Amino acid sequence: MHLRPRVVDGKTSTELRRQLREEQRPLISIGGATPHHAQLAEATGFSLFGLSGSQASAHILGLPDAGLMTMSEVVDNARHICRAVSIPVLADCETGFGNVLNATRAVSELIDAGVAGLFIEDQVFPKRCGFTKGLQIVSAQEAVGKLRAAIAVRDELDPDVVILARTDSRAAVGGGVDEVLRRCEAYLAAGVDMLMITALQSREEIRTVREAFPEALIKLNISIDPPLTESEFRDFRISIYDISISKIAQMMMFDFLTRLRRDGIAAFNDFTQSHKGHPIGMFGFLELTGFPKLLEIERAFLDAGALAKYDESIGLYDPRADKAPSAPANGPAR
Repeated sequence: MHLRPRVVDGKTSTELRRQLREEQRPLISIGGATPHHAQLAEATGFSLFGLSGSQASAHILGLPDAGLMTMSEVVDNARHICRAVSIPVLADCETGFGNVLNATRAVSELIDAGVAGLFIEDQVFPKRCGFTKGLQIVSAQEAVGKLRAAIAVRDELDPDVVILARTDSRAAVGGGVDEVLRRCEAYLAAGVDMLMITALQSREEIRTVREAFPEALIKLNISIDPPLTESEFRDFRISIYDISISKIAQMMMFDFLTRLRRDGIAAFNDFTQSHKGHPIGMFGFLELTGFPKLLEIERAFLDAGALAKYDESIGLYDPRADKAPSAPANGPAR
């Protein structure tokens, strides 16, 4: 009996490869930073979670994405996420946290943590957010060395783990589309499974890359206006795109706090009243994070006297699905 979700019929890495091979593309990767973000993605029916380095730095450290999270912090967070869900997790391995030796250890640790895939970028270490001015990149030769090391570790530990080569060469100092093409060719020759290209500036640039590498699996990390539509992602044959729920949550929380500062408790009361019956409710996070599983363990190993605590106390949330009352008329919804 386990607290954590278990992968059914194999590894999440195998499942990710199956999705890339068999599912209709593009796959939607729900981006976030924490185990709970991943649980929300899985609970709403999505089958791939993307661990964002920039969002992890913000949520866990409250610091900007500038290479400030250590490898151990990144790996620990990835392990918690992988244990919290049964869907594949695609992790940000940053620059490999140094040279080829550091990258070898980082990839080993992330695979041990349970990730189904990971990407390594070609920025200098320490890096910064791929949409921030001042980007600098290492030589293509150095980047290829890290990628080859990552593939060697992957082949030894779990051959199904998907390795992506991320290039930030479009927006970097001395970069451009020609440099993107040169590096993508080198990274594919090194044996990576997929390309991840950051900061292409237009549909024309996307088309140029796609025409240069017609058979490659490609994941885009872009921000162009107007944004690409679902049909355009399909037309460009993009394999994966990200939707960052953590960014959405940040904006929604900021907006709510602004209203709360202005209107006081009325803002909170209006919110709770307007969300009565919401699937997750005020205490739905207790359900989602596994409170019923705790009850299952208690029922298996405790006697009836110990379980009497559920009838001898009051509370708005009851993990016993067969006993849980409907939400009170003026209280939070489950």
